[in-house]
Amino acid sequence: MNAATPADLERELGARGALLSGHFRLSSGRHSNRFVQKFRILEDPRLVEDVARALAEAARRFSPTVVVSAAVGGIVLGYETARQLGTLAIFVEKEAGVPVLRRGFVLASGDRAFVVEDVVTTGGSVREVIDVVRAAGAEVAGVGIVVRRAPIDFGVETIALLDLPIASYDPAACPQCAAGEPITEPGSRFLGAKERTG
Repeated sequence: MNAATPADLERELGARGALLSGHFRLSSGRHSNRFVQKFRILEDPRLVEDVARALAEAARRFSPTVVVSAAVGGIVLGYETARQLGTLAIFVEKEAGVPVLRRGFVLASGDRAFVVEDVVTTGGSVREVIDVVRAAGAEVAGVGIVVRRAPIDFGVETIALLDLPIASYDPAACPQCAAGEPITEPGSRFLGAKERTG
């Protein structure tokens, strides 16, 4: 299996049941009639290895010294991408709702960070990671994404293995909400908040 090409990756996602149809509240809070279940990628170490290899090969020209991802979904992908590049892998997590580096992770002014993310809709998680990297005085060398649902400019060169345009809506403008369709809330960020608030 070669998941490095967009067509192969999309077929792989489809075969694994990762491309869902319905009425979903995304991690960003927006609504959509389609959802990419990223854990169908992350549950298979061989597929993660293939995807991370493609990201790492594209990122070598950036000469990264560290791979940075967002907890919790990005940890596995960030680790494997870093392994392929031969760099360290660290991750950003929330502390009192604020994205930070914890667990003794540090970035120095000479570091060149390659920021990786699995599925991107609005880019909120990636921007949070970029802000943490820059606040630490390090440089963002580039961004790597497995599936990009919409074109987004992060102000640095961005690699997307698969562009998969999927419409999303502000809740107030969601046609499925207007039709009274029940909503599913599969996004990891939302579920994490739900768990914290009970």
